[in-house]
Amino acid sequence: MVVAIDSLWNLSADHSQQTSPCVVPIWVFELRGGLILLEFIAHTSTEKAYCLPHVGNEVEATLQNTATEPARAFETQYPPSNSEDRLLIPESHPVYRVALEQDGHSSQQPFPQFDIIRFVDGLEDLLGSGGNTPAPTLTATGQSTGTGKSHPIQATTSAKQPENPAPIHTAGSVTYSPQAGPSTTVAHEPVHILSSSSVTSKTMPSQDIFQPVATGPVPANIKSRDDHPVQNQHANTTNPIATNKFYAGLFLGSQTNATFTQPYSLAWSKGGGSLKSWGMAVSHVQPHMLAYGPPNSKIPGNPVQYYINPIGLQSLIFSATELNQSSIMNVNQPKAFSAHAVIKPSEGSAKQIVFPVVQGMGYATAVYSDLQPVIESGVFFRKVVSAGSPRSGIFKYQVYLEDDMTWLLYATPADGKDPEFKLVSNSRLRGPQGFSGTIQVAKNPAGKSGEKFYDNSSGVYPVAGKISGSVTDDVGTYTLSWKKAGKDVTGTPLIMFALPHHVQSFDGATKSRITDINLRTTTKGNSTAVIGESWTMVEQSLPIDIGFAPWSTTQGSSNELSASAQHAILQAAPQELKQNISGQTDLNSMYYSGKALSKFATLVYTVNQLGNSSDLATDAFQKLKKSFDLFVQNKQQYPLAYDSVWKGVVSTAGYNGDLNQDFGNTAYNDHHFHYGYFIQAAAIIGSLDPSWLAANKEWVNMLVRDAGNSVPNDPYFPFSRSFDWYNGHSWAKGLFESFDGKDQESTSEDTMFAYAIKMWGQTTGDASMEARGNIMLSILGRSLNNYFLMEDDNVNQPANFTANRVTGILFENKVDHTTYFGANLEYVQGIHMLPLMPHSPFTRRKEFVRQEWQAMFAENASTPASKVEGGWKGVLYANLALIDPKSSWDFFAQSNFDYSWIDGGATRTWYLAFIAGLGGAP
Repeated sequence: MVVAIDSLWNLSADHSQQTSPCVVPIWVFELRGGLILLEFIAHTSTEKAYCLPHVGNEVEATLQNTATEPARAFETQYPPSNSEDRLLIPESHPVYRVALEQDGHSSQQPFPQFDIIRFVDGLEDLLGSGGNTPAPTLTATGQSTGTGKSHPIQATTSAKQPENPAPIHTAGSVTYSPQAGPSTTVAHEPVHILSSSSVTSKTMPSQDIFQPVATGPVPANIKSRDDHPVQNQHANTTNPIATNKFYAGLFLGSQTNATFTQPYSLAWSKGGGSLKSWGMAVSHVQPHMLAYGPPNSKIPGNPVQYYINPIGLQSLIFSATELNQSSIMNVNQPKAFSAHAVIKPSEGSAKQIVFPVVQGMGYATAVYSDLQPVIESGVFFRKVVSAGSPRSGIFKYQVYLEDDMTWLLYATPADGKDPEFKLVSNSRLRGPQGFSGTIQVAKNPAGKSGEKFYDNSSGVYPVAGKISGSVTDDVGTYTLSWKKAGKDVTGTPLIMFALPHHVQSFDGATKSRITDINLRTTTKGNSTAVIGESWTMVEQSLPIDIGFAPWSTTQGSSNELSASAQHAILQAAPQELKQNISGQTDLNSMYYSGKALSKFATLVYTVNQLGNSSDLATDAFQKLKKSFDLFVQNKQQYPLAYDSVWKGVVSTAGYNGDLNQDFGNTAYNDHHFHYGYFIQAAAIIGSLDPSWLAANKEWVNMLVRDAGNSVPNDPYFPFSRSFDWYNGHSWAKGLFESFDGKDQESTSEDTMFAYAIKMWGQTTGDASMEARGNIMLSILGRSLNNYFLMEDDNVNQPANFTANRVTGILFENKVDHTTYFGANLEYVQGIHMLPLMPHSPFTRRKEFVRQEWQAMFAENASTPASKVEGGWKGVLYANLALIDPKSSWDFFAQSNFDYSWIDGGATRTWYLAFIAGLGGAP
């Protein structure tokens, strides 16, 4: 579907007399394969009112004359200066349906729908309909009966270590494998998770959060493969490539997908767009250019379903007269915060344009080598003014576009000579032949004040970024810093754009360098320009006291539960412990298998440590370790492989020709989701049985390194594949071409990964990993509540969207209140709730949960939780415990509880313990 809206031009009388064909710019909204493309196209028209005057050598000659007068404008003779009736941007927002790019995401729900009859013995008990095996009850002496054994229960509410150390060990020395990792990771007595004082009162010395996890190769039974279905054709490096980073559009597929550095977007034109350019387009979208979806009447406030930034907008294009259909683009030095896109006229040419693409860069910069530069505009130039030299050797131009926006252009020739750019048409600004040097452009919304800051930093640009950080006690700091290049590097400061969550946590020194330049980002509110080569952010009150036990913001960890809570746990647990652990974990999906392993590990922990009944969990614990060992031995249905192309550990499911298998794991989708569950399960198993760690630590660390590696120089894995330390959250999308960039659907599973590495670090004694998990949780708590979990006062998302409460799927270029598996409210909101874990109260603020519940799931709302069916009902009521633990307890403790309300990744037993820890148990 293509809808064209003609641009209206207020032309002079002379122009209206023309009858020859002419070119008219038209806005085109094109729905192509579920993607919205917004661009100018050239349209030939003979209608008098739309014709433009012919431009030829006379105009160019005139411009050559005016170029010698810096104070005068390089005026185009078209379009006319009167812009009152000009409609370059639609005044009304088009309404259209945005189709989701599946990109490996199946329509399956986030938990498998198990056949309960197949997976559970004692079905009648589990469903609450009677049976031959009664649930345990507490005798007057504190003994539990009814399960064929007596299980000692403390008469007091104090939890304790199990008296029988086997098979669930809670103390002892740890013997590590040869791949034990850094010297900072020392073997020590395992953490005693039962003692509240062992967590809540502990202090942490200053700890570098970026120490290596391990340094060796992957385990020998993980076979290496060089035949990844997505071959690397355009990223030039022998180092591991961060597959889920913002610049992937530069090397994937057609190479024409935008790269979202924030606040700018860059995309290779590759002969497309209205100008058929072969250069690199730079765009920035104003709020009034957004397109919105239909309102949702089921939600108070009738928020729109989605909003999307236009695709294909080409504000300015860095090009050269030598670029044409023979031109190629490759990507050099892909790193965590940067990459260098290189466009050449042809393969092997020494002439080139290098684009250092860095997150938050203040200018879009092009480094030319022996080419004739052409700066183009698909929005069209209104005028270009030669504005002198802010410093010796730098030449400045003020660029006024037909969308009423002002940009600044700075040219820094290698030879120091004035390049004398000439405006040869309303779309082309041409420089000298054989130009070498840099050209930079920046959008200036701040007038003279903004111009002063841009002038002061012109000539230099970032080429790479890095991060450092440390934690002392419960205070974490992290610093983003950049390597720079250009003219007068030592004396010229960088200017970089910070996101709202950065600005909120700036330390005093960084805050003092904030400017008044603010530019809208695509999906994260307004960015703020900051002067300097580094920023330092401070996160106070890190969640260092969160352990495996339920945790609340007011009471901390609840390692000791009341007698009534223990009674309820031990009534629910026996039948859930009878579930077929091997059957539920040996699946054809790393995601579903990991969820099941996490579920059973949490269940065993709950019974053993919070229910004080180690014997009851003994058999299940042995089966759990055996099921986990299937993956360590790499004998699951789809074994893992080490991909030597991109360098990571992937499921072999997608090597059969269908990359959509297992949610796209083979193409690096969702690794932090999938592997986070395995890591959390391992943390529990290792804490209960330290002797288990020696044979399993290397394999689990491999998963940590793949999804969240802590160092940039690991030859086997890239730094921080999933978590984006600039954006403050993870991206789930891997090696799939996408016009709207990376995306993420589940904030709660993002936080699950951070929680998992925190607890795995605690279990193994890796202080750096534990501290890193703590600061990641704190950063996520800040960023998610700025961008994903929207309270009434949210200013970072459009006002007509925030009543959705959650973003649904947040892309780099659009936000859609839906999921990949359906649009039911319990799906869209619930995928941001599960799994409910000890860290959930930390990242899901009470006020947000209250507003969401009242709008969506209260009895008087459109989708009352009481009427939701299946496992989503349990998710909603467990989430309710964050604000109303008593009502949540009443739901899960009811005598006629229906186990179909528990999803395949959770247990009623854990939910009862979780709620009790929040104060819900009587």
